[in-house]
Amino acid sequence: MEWSSSTSFSGEWLQDVLREEKLPTKTEIKSELGGCGVLGVGVWLSVTQGNFATLSSSLPSLSAANLLIAVGTIIMVIGCLGCVGAVKESRPLLLTFFILLLIIFFLEILFIMLFFIYQDEIDHYAQRDLKKGLQLFGTEGNVGLTNAWMIVQTDFRCCGVTNHTDWFEVYNATRVPDSCCLEYSDNCGLDNPGTWWTAPCYERVKDWLNDNLVALWIFALCTALTQILGLVFSMTMFCQTVKVETFYA
Repeated sequence: MEWSSSTSFSGEWLQDVLREEKLPTKTEIKSELGGCGVLGVGVWLSVTQGNFATLSSSLPSLSAANLLIAVGTIIMVIGCLGCVGAVKESRPLLLTFFILLLIIFFLEILFIMLFFIYQDEIDHYAQRDLKKGLQLFGTEGNVGLTNAWMIVQTDFRCCGVTNHTDWFEVYNATRVPDSCCLEYSDNCGLDNPGTWWTAPCYERVKDWLNDNLVALWIFALCTALTQILGLVFSMTMFCQTVKVETFYA
């Protein structure tokens, strides 16, 4: 009778373990699907828009499409590790998933800390690099950069990095791109300066980010919470797998 009672207890315990293991599996599947979505958007942007949103001259590969492709690929690979590890109950894969996610989590915290510490230096470098990028506007092989500047100036109703006069150095003349005009028309950038946007694009974009700071922080917190849940679930499953193997040893 004692043997039967022990067997019943252990069977119920193992069922509870297997039931709880579904939680990390669902979390990791959602992570992988999210990675697929991000990767898909990145590939679509790359195919249809080229190097869209490439504003930096020193980092030409730093485009919206390439960033989305890189992030999506990383999320997919890590999510796949966690998913396979959960389904196969593989301790090495679960531990690898946990370590990679932990590294990414700490790198994100480090990046945020460095950003706030060196904010002035980053501002100075970004403005200088963006001004260098203006020299490539409209040149062969820089369609992405040209399109990005046209979209930014049109949407944010601004002109140049720090002032509309930034373009004077590019053209060696008192003119700006047509996207700087209050009302767009061909060669309107050659007309009276009174018909141009004069607000600096760098400050306009910073103002937009500040206006949407709450939404950005909510997104960051949701991302952090998802990563923390992934860490907790993967380590919980890892420990459960160790217990099951120990039980049968």
